[in-house]
Amino acid sequence: MSQTYLSYNNIISSLGFTTAQNIENISLGNSGIEKIDDKKVLQTPFYSSLIKRDQLDAAFQKLGSSSDFTRLEKMMFLSLNDVLEQSNLEITAKTGLIISTTKGNVDVLDSHSKFPKERAYLAELGKQIQQFFGFKNEAIVVSNACVSGILAVSVAKRMIASDVYDNVLIASGDIVSEFILSGFQSFQAISDAPCRPFSKNRTGINIGEAAASVLVTSKKENLSPDAVEILGDGSCNDANHISGPSRTGEGLYRSIQSALKEAMIETSTIDYISAHGTATNYNDEMEAIAINRMELSDVPVNSLKGYYGHTLGASGLLEAIVGMQSVFNNTLYASYGFDELGVSQSINVIKENTKKPLQTFLKTASGFGGCNTAVIFKKVH
Repeated sequence: MSQTYLSYNNIISSLGFTTAQNIENISLGNSGIEKIDDKKVLQTPFYSSLIKRDQLDAAFQKLGSSSDFTRLEKMMFLSLNDVLEQSNLEITAKTGLIISTTKGNVDVLDSHSKFPKERAYLAELGKQIQQFFGFKNEAIVVSNACVSGILAVSVAKRMIASDVYDNVLIASGDIVSEFILSGFQSFQAISDAPCRPFSKNRTGINIGEAAASVLVTSKKENLSPDAVEILGDGSCNDANHISGPSRTGEGLYRSIQSALKEAMIETSTIDYISAHGTATNYNDEMEAIAINRMELSDVPVNSLKGYYGHTLGASGLLEAIVGMQSVFNNTLYASYGFDELGVSQSINVIKENTKKPLQTFLKTASGFGGCNTAVIFKKVH
């Protein structure tokens, strides 16, 4: 099997419109989560990480398009455009496009939306991005709850290994809307304060919005300075419940097992774990159990949800990109909001930014319907 890499990348979020801006804010301990009182989104105040509309529109105007696009489309266009400019990649018939999202343009279903309802179809979102950048092939949409962003990396890796494409661009994104917030409220999962993953005092989830993009390639001439090799991946559905994860962490445990088997490495090789860490009782507990079952309890682990909230389908890719920067900078970034361990199994949560030689990291994600994905990456340079 040919070697496959994550290369040039971008994050669009409340912490900045480039990966570098996002990492700088994380390094400084700045969270993008704030109290939002906007009755156009939700009748009651809530905590979230939102991209400011005027900043998004101003940045998008620089692309020079006169067409009308949705909020999510603008976010994803900006993110993917940055990756294309950085990489100077020529789009050919051997260039693939993967869109990963949980809800896509769900806001066009609102009664006040000016866009046709058909714009809510995920295939239509893929079509908009394909046509905007002139991809020769139709976009592939990966929408598998909250593992979508990191699962798209696995799909891209397999398409390159099968010689379908030489290069694959992934654009991932989700927005905050009344529909999404009310859905999580119905589970009584929304926190009335900034979220605290893995903490004893956590009270639930914050929903955030972001877009993230990355170039997946087998060509060494297309590697960025912060590139990482994809060593192995695994994805397993435990089919436990429509929203609740397996209490034994079975699906995540098996996903990590599969990733390690393909990578042909021992658990002792893992330097860092970028966990899902939603700050809900069941998710955090399940992850702690799975980590312990894999004998990874001593490995430094963090959740980035304290900086971004849960960005749904974008979260896995966004967090993998931050993981790339972590090993590139040889820095473990603190798990924002963590105070006292609040899970039954011991895990090594990162409390403060720490300089340390890093080579290999594990990214995990879990989502509704019992889906779980794990991918192992190794620094190239």
